[in-house]
Amino acid sequence: MNYFELYGMPVMMKVEPNRLRKKFYELSRQYHPDFYLDAPEHERQEVLEKSSDVNKAYKTFQHEDDTIRYVLTMKGLLHDEEKYELGSDFLMEVMDINEKLMDLEFDPNPDLLEEVESDTRALLTKSHNDVEPIITNYSEDIHSEKELLQVKDYYYRKKYLQRILDKIFQIRNIANS
Repeated sequence: MNYFELYGMPVMMKVEPNRLRKKFYELSRQYHPDFYLDAPEHERQEVLEKSSDVNKAYKTFQHEDDTIRYVLTMKGLLHDEEKYELGSDFLMEVMDINEKLMDLEFDPNPDLLEEVESDTRALLTKSHNDVEPIITNYSEDIHSEKELLQVKDYYYRKKYLQRILDKIFQIRNIANS
């Protein structure tokens, strides 16, 4: 049983927080181990596993990136330790940003750091805007594997850009020390 089946929801990439919270509390009560103390051992074990899955699903569904990762994995389009190749246009843009970051590590310049951060965030926003309608309105019945592969590309772009934003944060902290 996947997390969506457990929660009685259709497969989606963006879970509405109030609906999620309501269903989480309902399932938490239903599968709370304390209610099964007198049940046979195998039933207590099943309830314990369900309770654990309810918590894992809730944690996954709380974050859009984790939900996207879960859906892509569930569809067989994302694999642990995958060596995904991003497009050359994106890599060229990122290479320019990384070169500026390397310069900033040796010669801190707050104005240039702000520019690099702005460029990185703009690239992230553009990447998100390209797939936002798919993410927001995803339905297994409507969206194709081709569209899921676009979301996969966004997922990897975002991970890459987040590492750059983390590096910017580090440089800013070092400069302020």
